[in-house]
Amino acid sequence: MANVTGLFLGRIRVPGLPQGRNTMVVVLTWAASAVDAISYLGLGHVFTANMTGNAVLLGVAIGQGQGLAALRSIIALAGFVVGVALGAIIVKKGPQQTDWPVAVTRAVLLEGIILGGFTLAWHRGARSGGTLYVLITLSALAMGIQSAAIRHLKVPGIATTYITGTLTSLVAEFATWLYRLRISPLAVDPTGQSATLDVPEARRYHGARLQALVLLIYVLAALLSAFLQARHSRLVTLSPLVAVALVVLNACTRHRSE
Repeated sequence: MANVTGLFLGRIRVPGLPQGRNTMVVVLTWAASAVDAISYLGLGHVFTANMTGNAVLLGVAIGQGQGLAALRSIIALAGFVVGVALGAIIVKKGPQQTDWPVAVTRAVLLEGIILGGFTLAWHRGARSGGTLYVLITLSALAMGIQSAAIRHLKVPGIATTYITGTLTSLVAEFATWLYRLRISPLAVDPTGQSATLDVPEARRYHGARLQALVLLIYVLAALLSAFLQARHSRLVTLSPLVAVALVVLNACTRHRSE
């Protein structure tokens, strides 16, 4: 997975946006989508990464008088909020010296540790009663930390735990590009040759490609997780854990070289 995204993102050349960061963001997107699919299918139809969908489920549960379903959504919301707060504190402690600060790596490392606990709890026994609520709390806590870490990176139009904002940014950029193309199909420089994109235009273009890849990865991760879960595969919970571990290892390598 990391190799595929790396090959795709390797074609993106924008000043100030190293390819390593883009690849790690995409891999974390995989982790978030996988966790959401796992939680929805295996933890009583609750989202632990996408809080927009979870808020809707909470409202529906309350409206239909489903107390236990509402409780699951409330626990997910609470865990996510705590995770965001914890992640924000971690990332604010370190200096913003590079595109991927050490503090962000620490936050993602903590996320990985929590997902490790989630994986152990998932495979230890029945996912009901108190164990169910522990699983919801752990996965929501991990996703909250990831959301705070990605927010600190300030990648334009990218949020790995939900795709509504990413989709909005992608469509808006594409519509703007079409509009500008209609007005001025091709800019020409004084020499009569086709002018290249300036830096702001290049950033928008490559940012849109990254947004499109994030959307694709989000869908693919959910698809694979649903496939694995339907077959009761132990790999279903290892998928997000491995993704986060790859990011941490890659980030540590970058820090050493820096």
